Amino acid sequence: MQHKITVLGLGYVGLPLARLFATKFPTVGFDINQTRIQELNSGHDDTLEVSDELLSSALVEHNPAKGDKGLFCSYDLKDIEDSNIYIITVPTPVDKNNRPVLTPLIKASETVGKVLKKGDIVVYESTVYPGATEEDCIPVVEKISGLKFNVDFFAGYSPERINPGDKEHTVEKILKVTSGSTPEIGEIVNDIYKAVITAGTHLAPCIKVAEAAKVIENSQRDINIAFVNELAKIFNLMDINTHDVLEAAGTKWNFLPFKPGLVGGHCIGVDPYYLAQKAQEYGYHPEIILAGRRLNDSMGQYVAAQVIKTMIKKDISVNKAKILMLGITFKENCPDVRNTKIVDVIAALEDYGTKVTTYDPWANTAEVKHEYGIHSTSEIPTEKFDAIVLGVAHKEFLNINLEELKKDTAVVYDVKGILEKCDAKL
Repeated sequence: MQHKITVLGLGYVGLPLARLFATKFPTVGFDINQTRIQELNSGHDDTLEVSDELLSSALVEHNPAKGDKGLFCSYDLKDIEDSNIYIITVPTPVDKNNRPVLTPLIKASETVGKVLKKGDIVVYESTVYPGATEEDCIPVVEKISGLKFNVDFFAGYSPERINPGDKEHTVEKILKVTSGSTPEIGEIVNDIYKAVITAGTHLAPCIKVAEAAKVIENSQRDINIAFVNELAKIFNLMDINTHDVLEAAGTKWNFLPFKPGLVGGHCIGVDPYYLAQKAQEYGYHPEIILAGRRLNDSMGQYVAAQVIKTMIKKDISVNKAKILMLGITFKENCPDVRNTKIVDVIAALEDYGTKVTTYDPWANTAEVKHEYGIHSTSEIPTEKFDAIVLGVAHKEFLNINLEELKKDTAVVYDVKGILEKCDAKL
């Protein structure tokens, strides 16, 4: 059976996946953002997940017919009508109260419903709680399409495993979990991914197992990071270097190598809330998962307090002090600012009466301003500061001359533990 694939949502997850599928299948990348489509068709990806060379080599000028491989990007529904595999890769955020927001998934399901035909398969990649695909999304597809689930059309779930900014563990090199709404559809979905994922696939017995597997991956990491963040708080009180402790403990073969830090981004800082929400619907209050989230969400305030404490010890006046924040993206060497916890540090520092300048050569300054109301710069400042906080371990910061940016008694605080010389670190 010949397949034509449409990937809906061309962000950090969807574009690399669509580009990869295009090496073997006729593929349409669909996104409602017309500016994004125009940018991609020009051969550039501003998320930097796909290089200009790779993107240009995948792009075709016309919507490919079945049997012809290549990537065609579009915002026109007519261009996805003849696909038979629809893969949804839209974001699944939380609101200000940390409640799951399924709106992007519902909207994408409505879009698919408008073009769905008998025999088609809808595959979801967005991270959700167990049951979301079949209980929340599929009814929308049924309503809009007028087709009956597992009779006229089918579904699958294959959780995304994209690691933004990681050029080593790219999508094809990470083993992929797959699933289908029937055993036969599971095999079809698995074969489609197996055709492009060189690391291999794991076919889960059902969609709910695949959904649950994904949501616990990031919840597990969140809890482990919360543990070392708590250790950092304890050892700082005891005047013990946390990184030295972790290095020593890491000599044991089964010690897990987690480091303290700010837990942001679109996955680890969000996904545990999806699992917690579903657990509470079943009458269970998840204590460890939510305790880990509370601790990690508190780290921005903690880092700011530690910076101020270090400044006071050096007799630096806090009120109106000039502080330089190095980095605002949620992780190193990546322009992604979604759910970055650096903004918590900045807000807390400003609450103390300081003036914070944010420098990040990777972040889009307009996006930072739009999302957080923070003015950032991509150029190294020329003034000198009372304190410098290294918040993100961008490669550009490894060799930056901090002496040129410091006042004589300035404090250097290292959140990431990568600087050779600093006054304090997390």
